[in-house]
Amino acid sequence: MEQNSKTNWAQFIPLVTVFFFWGFVAASNDILIPVFKSAFNLSQSESQLVSLAFYIAYTVGSLIYIGISSLMKTDLINKIGYKNSLALGLVISAAGTLLFYPAANTGSFPLMLSGLFVVALGFSLQQTVANPLAIAIGAVKTGSQRLIMAGGINNLGTTIGPLIVSFAIFGSATSGNSSMSIESVKIPYLILGGAFLLAAVFLKMSSLPDKPALIEAKIEDGSLKGSALKYPQLVLGMIAIFVYVGVEVSTASNLPAYMEEDLGFAIKDVAPYISLYWASMMIGRWTGAVEAFTDKVSLQKVLRFIAPYLAFGVFLLVNAIAKHDLAPFYVYALIILVLILADMSSKGNPARMLLIFSGVGILALIVGMFTTGMVSVYAFTSVGLFCSTLWPCIFTLAVSGLGKHTSQGSSYLIMMIMGGGLISWLQGYVSGFTGIQYSYIVGVLCFLYLAFYAVKASSILKSQGINLDGKVEGGH
Repeated sequence: MEQNSKTNWAQFIPLVTVFFFWGFVAASNDILIPVFKSAFNLSQSESQLVSLAFYIAYTVGSLIYIGISSLMKTDLINKIGYKNSLALGLVISAAGTLLFYPAANTGSFPLMLSGLFVVALGFSLQQTVANPLAIAIGAVKTGSQRLIMAGGINNLGTTIGPLIVSFAIFGSATSGNSSMSIESVKIPYLILGGAFLLAAVFLKMSSLPDKPALIEAKIEDGSLKGSALKYPQLVLGMIAIFVYVGVEVSTASNLPAYMEEDLGFAIKDVAPYISLYWASMMIGRWTGAVEAFTDKVSLQKVLRFIAPYLAFGVFLLVNAIAKHDLAPFYVYALIILVLILADMSSKGNPARMLLIFSGVGILALIVGMFTTGMVSVYAFTSVGLFCSTLWPCIFTLAVSGLGKHTSQGSSYLIMMIMGGGLISWLQGYVSGFTGIQYSYIVGVLCFLYLAFYAVKASSILKSQGINLDGKVEGGH
């Protein structure tokens, strides 16, 4: 079966619906955290159990998949098909949303967490399928651009998710409503469950292949090791994925508590800033996807300036529709210039990009920790800009040189998404001793490891004769 020479848009467009759902729910959790904290009288570390339950499900889902495949003595996804696996993952996620109804009626925090866990359990299966499928439905050379584009759709979900969930709980920004009821959570999640089921039917009826043409690695070196875990770039990369997803999620999930407790914001007024954080991820990823639209280098240079501000315009538009005051956000256009300059400095080398973006991320967190007011808020929010391309950088470094063990290594990397929950909880725990603002030292330590990994992985791959001066691949 031959690989498609061009992107099959009739297949790619239905596929990216699941990327949108991942982002929508993940970012909406940042609104649920302060709501649950107030409704259930939780400590900051207890409120981070929302992130923990959600992200640990990715690991549990991966382990279930590996276990079932082992018992069947065949790969589960290859057995039931890619399209069927996607539909099954959506049905599992829909089942999780149903738990919000009895959880809201009984006021049960554990049942709420169980609902989020089951939703993410379905996401784990969807993510295992969707990433390689996005590569397979077109030319190999543009596979990375498709993943980055899918990541941009993911971040469209992260941008509007907090706004819609906040509206569902509190009403419009101009209503002045600051009251909340835990029962108000159930309706948006039941609607989301219905959307999952519709998407499952939509994907089943689409032209997505059940048995895509996946590319086999050409193995020229007979000394390839017998297990993916014997490659140091992968093992160190697993830790890197763990801390990357950790700092990405914990920065946003602890931001509402900082803005409420230290700056006096009402919970309902935090949503636009959570939206800006996740929009920052979209801004960075849209910048990285420009090569998917043109081969002309001169036009690519222009688009690298247009794409981020176009994404920023989407953020402003959805907040204008939500009737939020846009005046506080215009200054952010200057911060986006830092992203553009950092991107240009990396010259497409994943190790160099990881090192530069980690360094700027550390600087952003330090500014946020040692300033006050809106300067600190924008500093913390800008971390989203500098996390935007780290997943493809780490992914590329970690699987480079694995040959026939690449798919095995990829499954181990997806398993480490659990860092989003554990590090969010850790930062919440640390905040009990340091206060919310200084608890961001946890994020600084995460970025320090990523900078170390950039240097170490570059050295390891160089010793293996692998040239890093190529295109970044992957996306999350």
